[in-house]
Amino acid sequence: MRLFRSLAALFMGLTVLGLSSCASQPQSAAESPSATAENSPTPTAAPTPETTSAKDHSHGGQGGQVIETGDYHLELLAKPEANGTHLDFFLQKGDDHEPIPDAKVVAQVQLPNGTQQKLDLTYDAAGEHYTVFLPATATGAYKLVVLSDINGEKVNGRYTFIK
Repeated sequence: MRLFRSLAALFMGLTVLGLSSCASQPQSAAESPSATAENSPTPTAAPTPETTSAKDHSHGGQGGQVIETGDYHLELLAKPEANGTHLDFFLQKGDDHEPIPDAKVVAQVQLPNGTQQKLDLTYDAAGEHYTVFLPATATGAYKLVVLSDINGEKVNGRYTFIK
């Protein structure tokens, strides 16, 4: 029993010594839980294959929302107008961003009030992109899924814009 009391006293002494040494040392920002939580980026969902690529496709963009998927560069520009929104969709392939003129491109749009519209995009050869006019004037968030069929290969992108 005496051995048990001695071990317990030794353990308690080491615990107190350990706690007091921790309290006397300032924590660095890396060790501070509050600093770490405040400085770390907001967690985001893991990227999906639809939205990621190992290649850098940052060149050749039009300034819109870009999705890189496999060898494809998808880019949407939403230009608000008084009576709706003009949508430009760039569907390109490879590091050189070669336009793909012969795809079937459809946009499924969810309006801010929750109603949905389907829009067929047409190819503008002069601008080397697909285009359509969305005749909706409601303010709020518009969600789009652009479905592209390139000779049987499905290449899709999800976008959101605010009007």
